[in-house]
Amino acid sequence: MAKNLSFSYSKMGMYKECPQKYKFRYVHMIPELPKYYFAFGSILHSVMEFVYDPARQFFPTLAEALAYFDNEWNKTTWEQKGYASVDKELAGYAEGRRQIEAYYAKNASTFTHPLSVEMRSTLEIDGLSLISILDRMDYLGNGQVKILDYKTGKTVQREPDQLYMYQKVVETSPLIKALVQQKDPSVKEVKVGQLAFYHLPSLTEMTFERAPDREIFEFWQKVLAVADHIRAGQFEPTPGENQCRWCDYRNICPVFTGKEYAGPSGAAALALLKGPAPLATPKTTSPVEKPQDLSKTTQEILSEKIDRYGSLNEELAQLKDEIIALMKAQQFTRHYGTQYKAEIHTKTVTKFQDAEAVLALLRKYNLLAKTLVPTQSTIAALLADPTVPTEAKTALSKLASVQTQEILDMEKTD
Repeated sequence: MAKNLSFSYSKMGMYKECPQKYKFRYVHMIPELPKYYFAFGSILHSVMEFVYDPARQFFPTLAEALAYFDNEWNKTTWEQKGYASVDKELAGYAEGRRQIEAYYAKNASTFTHPLSVEMRSTLEIDGLSLISILDRMDYLGNGQVKILDYKTGKTVQREPDQLYMYQKVVETSPLIKALVQQKDPSVKEVKVGQLAFYHLPSLTEMTFERAPDREIFEFWQKVLAVADHIRAGQFEPTPGENQCRWCDYRNICPVFTGKEYAGPSGAAALALLKGPAPLATPKTTSPVEKPQDLSKTTQEILSEKIDRYGSLNEELAQLKDEIIALMKAQQFTRHYGTQYKAEIHTKTVTKFQDAEAVLALLRKYNLLAKTLVPTQSTIAALLADPTVPTEAKTALSKLASVQTQEILDMEKTD
């Protein structure tokens, strides 16, 4: 008997995005590069699991939840999380704390223990080993459950396919039926009462009623069709601007290299993904040619304005430096044009150049939370904070340098 195909909602999504990408990830077993949004989401999910753990008699306090978040966050470096820099990671850290604090402010008074959290289910069905991780299940009574999935991305709207998959799993899985029966031994059949996405950044819950059986049937036929294509080895790429621009596998993809990949598999291939991406534009497989339209799209107009804005900022910065240099050469602190007055003043600032060393020190002394958003100014403020240990201040001072900045103020004259 053939082995069931290991399958999941995320695998199906990747295959639908691009079969060639699926092949790189699940046939060649080449991992994708770290993504900060995956790391951020994973840690926030872990916090929600900690908060709602059914094994705990009492819910953790906000301080305990934040301490748990800090511990999880500090297990990996900014590079391992996939952030572009230490500063980006610190901004993510601050946003994570903000979301937890906001969640507690809105929901702490109504916390109730769920049926399960982060339940991993493997359902053997129709030739598939269907893997699902259910963020949270609440028991509604009478054999009905509510499935809630946390989302941490920027967008609130979601495709219903993920909820359809959950409904299929929940109403078919013997494991979930046994779990419900532990709560209510009289249950003969498990049904989904509600399905919901909870968007943590906006504290928004989108709730859906149980999908009709006909919709689930049609959805399941699409699932089985995708599985059949995978078994048949159908991995033709489906290139497109959005898919290819952000794809980790561009360097080894036949769309760009012109040949089928025959290199190493697994982690040994990771180095190949980190080189400069090919500049070639992928050819679309669609037979329909793009019409010759001279009018610009909204995206093209937006791109032009972004480039113009950046160019103007660069020009303004250069012009400011030239004005300051000319005024200093004349020993002026104030000078007038025909419409504007320019004035120079100085201020002393404390700078920390070694961002990684500062971050390690803040973690060592548990000071990250005190900075809210760790910037040059908030870190410098720790040096004057009476609650910060002297040892920590001394260590921070060794990483600091005092610099004088020249500020150019412009004021329109009458």
